[in-house]
Amino acid sequence: MDILNYLPELLSVTVIATFMAISPGADFVMITRNSLFFGRKFGVYSSFGIAAAIWVHVAYSIAGLALVISNSIVLFSVIKYLGAAYLIYIGYKTFTSKDKLNLEGKKEQNSLTRMAAFRLGFVTNVLNPKTSLFFLSIFTQVVSPTTPLGVQAVYGLIICLAHLLWFSLVSVFFSHPHFVSAFNRYKHRIEKVIGSLLIGFGLKVALISNR
Repeated sequence: MDILNYLPELLSVTVIATFMAISPGADFVMITRNSLFFGRKFGVYSSFGIAAAIWVHVAYSIAGLALVISNSIVLFSVIKYLGAAYLIYIGYKTFTSKDKLNLEGKKEQNSLTRMAAFRLGFVTNVLNPKTSLFFLSIFTQVVSPTTPLGVQAVYGLIICLAHLLWFSLVSVFFSHPHFVSAFNRYKHRIEKVIGSLLIGFGLKVALISNR
């Protein structure tokens, strides 16, 4: 298997994966929330959660289930409404938070564990029907049906690393002491904004159509 034989596909997947990762969405807001209000390492753990979720999408896309999900109103709706409910729930919790930030930008009563941070990133991505539709388009329109499974796995790795790298950088940026200190005075307003954005994304997800 010579992956250079699939260079056009490889380049297309890389470009699309990069734009997908950096495009604003629920993942970005969730990483921003966890990094800004809980600290850098929690943002990074959430980034690993998103990267792990990417492999779920890759697995069912390679197996051909992406087409099944997109064509099944029931399956698509279950994923859609679970994802929407999750974002709205996290958004509500953020909007109504009464925790206080210390000068280091971490909550004084930090109830978020590493596994919880990982889970937030994982669930936010894996239940996003927009991501499911993205993978459907990748593996049906960009990737040839004759492309070996090994090469498709490499594509999955590229998409995974693109998301992990980007959201890790976002975590570092939003958890920088100078950045946090500058926004510390507006903590409650920021929580309201981020909470509202998550709720808004939840409502947007609920309105996504599989057609």
